[in-house]
Amino acid sequence: MKKTSRTKGAGADSQPRSPSKAAADQRAEQRHEQRAEQRAEPAEHRTEHRADRSNAATDASDPSTQRLADYLCFAVYSANLAFGRAYRPILDELGLTYTQYITIIVLWEMGNVTVSALGERLFLESNTLTPILKKLEAMGYLRRQRDPSDERQVLVSLTDAGRDLRENAFGRNLVEATGLNAEEFRKLQKSVTTLRDNLIKHTHNE
Repeated sequence: MKKTSRTKGAGADSQPRSPSKAAADQRAEQRHEQRAEQRAEPAEHRTEHRADRSNAATDASDPSTQRLADYLCFAVYSANLAFGRAYRPILDELGLTYTQYITIIVLWEMGNVTVSALGERLFLESNTLTPILKKLEAMGYLRRQRDPSDERQVLVSLTDAGRDLRENAFGRNLVEATGLNAEEFRKLQKSVTTLRDNLIKHTHNE
């Protein structure tokens, strides 16, 4: 009977490893060492590395990596929602909606004004503005009448009750709530106004 060249029960590592198997084992050892080094790395270094990778992966100028937080339109939209929530206690006390409130402000500033001029000032279409005016008229805050010099035009003005309501609202604003100082407030308001005007110009040019 021939003797086998391998001892019975010998382990697998009693045979020489092939070159490919040796390279694979070496790569596995390297990965194990890297993981061990990462576990030993200080936490603040790991945080910095993650932040670097995050910044590299979300370049706001690259449309393919933009997140929702990178969209200026969403920043303006969500700020508008926040303004609405912050204004609610003031408006509830006055018994007005926001569009009713700003309508009274404009009428207090401009006095007797046509419906079309009022709509332009408020950036509201006629079909949106008319129900607001009817409601405020029913509440006794404004009056509407035909322009004697042009019957096609309707003039709108505040009643005494409307003027009293506007004066009662003096000082009720959210300037302090914004957390901005006077200079920051002025610059932001100017920037947002410029943004709005540029967007309107863009839509008119299309």
